[in-house]
Amino acid sequence: MASTSSGHQADLLEDYKVLRQPGDFTTTPRMLFIAVLAIGIGICSTFIAVILLKLIGLFTNLFFYQRWATNLVSPVGNKLGIFEVLVPILGGLIIGLMARYGSERIRGHGIPEAIEAILINGSKVEPKVAILKPISSAISIGSGGPFGAEGPIIMTGGAFGSMVAQFFHLTSVERKTLLVAGAAAGMSATFASPIAAILLAVELLLFEWKPRSLVPVALASASAAILRHYMLGGGPLFPVPAHSAFIGSIGFLGCVVAGVAAGGMSALLTLLVYAFEDLFHRLPIHWMWWPMIGGLVIGIGGLIFPQALGVGYDTIGTLLRGNVSAQIILGVLLVKSIIWCVSLGSGTSGGVLAPLLMMGCALGGIEAMFLPHEGAGFWALISMAAILGGTMRSPFTGIIFALELTHDVNALLPLAIAVTIAHGFTVLLMKRSILTEKISRRGYHLSREYAIDPLELLFAREVMRTDVVALSDSLSPTALPQLVQDELEKHERIQHLYPVLNAEQLLVGVVTRHDLQRFIQQEDASSGSIGELIQQQPVVAYSNEPLRHVINRMAASGFTRLPVVESEASPKLLGMISLSALLKARSHNLEEERRRERPLHLRLLLPRRGQPSTAEVVEEETVPGEQVHQ
Repeated sequence: MASTSSGHQADLLEDYKVLRQPGDFTTTPRMLFIAVLAIGIGICSTFIAVILLKLIGLFTNLFFYQRWATNLVSPVGNKLGIFEVLVPILGGLIIGLMARYGSERIRGHGIPEAIEAILINGSKVEPKVAILKPISSAISIGSGGPFGAEGPIIMTGGAFGSMVAQFFHLTSVERKTLLVAGAAAGMSATFASPIAAILLAVELLLFEWKPRSLVPVALASASAAILRHYMLGGGPLFPVPAHSAFIGSIGFLGCVVAGVAAGGMSALLTLLVYAFEDLFHRLPIHWMWWPMIGGLVIGIGGLIFPQALGVGYDTIGTLLRGNVSAQIILGVLLVKSIIWCVSLGSGTSGGVLAPLLMMGCALGGIEAMFLPHEGAGFWALISMAAILGGTMRSPFTGIIFALELTHDVNALLPLAIAVTIAHGFTVLLMKRSILTEKISRRGYHLSREYAIDPLELLFAREVMRTDVVALSDSLSPTALPQLVQDELEKHERIQHLYPVLNAEQLLVGVVTRHDLQRFIQQEDASSGSIGELIQQQPVVAYSNEPLRHVINRMAASGFTRLPVVESEASPKLLGMISLSALLKARSHNLEEERRRERPLHLRLLLPRRGQPSTAEVVEEETVPGEQVHQ
């Protein structure tokens, strides 16, 4: 076991030696191998997305029309009458049984489960999830569930990517990249939105901004978008007429209003989903039966407003074109929102993107009644994206997603304003998003902020200790006791590691304090040799390298104190560095965030009435032989 551990540490040290030279990125050629795997996963995820869409069409036809067909149809127009209520209940029962006796991971809308797999399970997803998740989601949506297919497709694509990764000798980070590649490819294939899929991966799933993960994920998403064109057709999914390229100051103020309204609605929807989830947890029955109760609410809602059932892509397209009645708008805002929150809180299987798109469009339909007219469906488009940015806390995804769904590039600036306002509103109002609250409730903290590591901004030479006692490799063993005693008298802190220098004052090794004391206590220490104690080829830090490299080397080697030398070519000792010194970088970062100062001050150059000018004061106060320093 010891040899295996030491071998692993040697591999880590070798990796950090390769990456020691500071640069903009730390990517290695291994990224090419991961990219090839990601492209293959992207292609396969496209077929998975097509299969899931066909399954949704199949179950919709079976449940509502009692026919065998795979084309996507709306539940609206079925002839079941009052018996329509039983369809979502039956679907909920099947999902509850699948979750209890198959895998509990199929519950929920997919994205939180993908995040949890990445952060907690080392990007490992069980193979049965890849099979049960699409089937359960197809049953849920096909039986009238008010969900979208994108969340299950993201989870299924991610599960497939994780399965492929588990067949290869990969790190956890590489498995994460392939999992996210499958998820992004699934979204790209579903909505013909490759750029938005990449941004969703960056903002929500990767938890880093590095070429090693971005390049494979982007290639997987692009591959899926290309293949989608041949299998499902190209985009846009919701074509709209182009709006004005510049809407004027009143129009932009309207975007601010739309952003605030979307932020408020995003917060309300998030609170409602988890409020209903809390209510279900209080029920004295097993969670397996909860989707049936959610199905009952769905069925009643479908009787009141049939367009609330299913994915609702046709309703979204109608809202974006602007030719809708107030009845449809109110039906979406009231009925669709309620049955979606209740059913999602019940733990059934389904996605959130399509419902959020529909509810955002309906909110825009309300706003179009009093905001300036900027063209048919303009405010529906703006609010649709703003709801995504506020609810999912992924503003760039919301902006680009709306553009790719409609191809209305002229709406870019209004989208940026409204989505940013909605995002800022919910960030200030709520600690968690609808996607991360579930993870938080399971006892895990999730931070979605990206920042430069403060250890990357400071160098070893800035925090190293220069007051160091070094030993000579020719030191007599009899002189060691006196040297240790002198050190205790002259230095306040005890030095735990002693660099050993040769005649040219170059580092040749290190000796620990423990080894020195044990050597001194030996009866025959005077006849021994200090060379026996020296650890040859010690792990060192270099003065010109960032502290992040130093702490990575400490983690790889297990040593918490390293000698600092000038360079690899010139091992001249400059000082010592320890973990306590690395805390200076953190304190420096905290000071920058908390210390407030006012570097610039305004000073009136004109003299006050009855007072001499600045020049006169200087002239009066200056005497011969003196200089005025400013």
